[in-house]
Amino acid sequence: MAEDEEAVTADPHTILVVDDEPDLEALVRQRMRREIRRGVYQFEFAGNGEEALEVLKRNDAIDIVLTDINMPRMDGLELLSRVGELDQELRSVVVSAYGDMKNIRQAMNLGAFDFVVKPVDFNDLRMTIDRTIKNLMSWREAMDARNRLVSIENELGVAKSMQQSILPTSFVTTESHRLYANMVAAREVGGDFYDFYVLPDGRIGLAIADVSGKGVPAALFMMVSRTLLKSAAAERSDPADVIRTVNDILCVDNDSMMFVTMIYALYDPKTHMLSYCNGGHNPMMVVHQDGDSELVDPHDGVALGVASNYQYTSHQIELHEGDTLVFYTDGVNEAENKNEELFGMERFSDIFERGYSDPRAASEAVFEGVHSFVGDHLQSDDITCLTLCVGPIN
Repeated sequence: MAEDEEAVTADPHTILVVDDEPDLEALVRQRMRREIRRGVYQFEFAGNGEEALEVLKRNDAIDIVLTDINMPRMDGLELLSRVGELDQELRSVVVSAYGDMKNIRQAMNLGAFDFVVKPVDFNDLRMTIDRTIKNLMSWREAMDARNRLVSIENELGVAKSMQQSILPTSFVTTESHRLYANMVAAREVGGDFYDFYVLPDGRIGLAIADVSGKGVPAALFMMVSRTLLKSAAAERSDPADVIRTVNDILCVDNDSMMFVTMIYALYDPKTHMLSYCNGGHNPMMVVHQDGDSELVDPHDGVALGVASNYQYTSHQIELHEGDTLVFYTDGVNEAENKNEELFGMERFSDIFERGYSDPRAASEAVFEGVHSFVGDHLQSDDITCLTLCVGPIN
């Protein structure tokens, strides 16, 4: 196949030529015949600015307006000003003589991308058209990317609202115990979650979890994990059985190798006993009434989704009046400031030295402490904290 007959599969770029010279259309079609035959360009023609506007109204696929300046009825400068008012992504190129620099400058001020001088050199015209098309394509790609980003941001905003809506916002408050929790995602959506359940026998199920990774995949895995946990907690009374059930289901067809660390605990307000199972998560902290604190070990279970049929173990501790039980994710103790220092467990425990009988105040103190330490450094991980205060309000 000859070069001038080579097929081009992409849609041709449409060029509107605006000029009152009667022989120009035949000349353009003859000199640009290869590009026309190959489907690189297709041309439309108008004899003045008014005709050009009519063409633009009926054909929104115009890529380039190639216009003379001096024309009857509506000249090229007026056309450029009118084209600028249209809601169309196109480029304008003016055709004028070397001695007409005043009009050329005015045309550029009106939005013309480039200019071609008369008499027209068609090799120069080809290069100008190619350069103009490349600029237009880059602009359109940038606008498409921006629009996709806006769409994604809107979708993430919806996802964030949905995720926040599934986390409890009303908490148990009685004379014998009080709950509060909060989660702040590092991105639009997060992989941390907390939950609690008031069971028929009066015990309270408490959960906190941290999914590997960040963003949308972590958020999806988080929602699956939370749903499985809620279902298992309704059917099983032993925290180890609950964790084991969730783990075995998560391990099935887990090609992405995502995992979640999790603590599930059962608190009995009548006996102050807490049964719990730790699946690879940060150990809980118990803060006593005098402000002393201690971590609740053991930290003996692996993260969920890693090893099927893993034998998790339940443990028990007794809480006392005035104690505050603190669940947290590593977004707290591993928060970094701009000097790459970690918030750490010492700063974390220092927050509770004054003691708290209000779980909301305790949780907010954690967030305030972390945010004060991090400053304007970018939050690198989700931050979640759940607190249970035992005993009457002071």
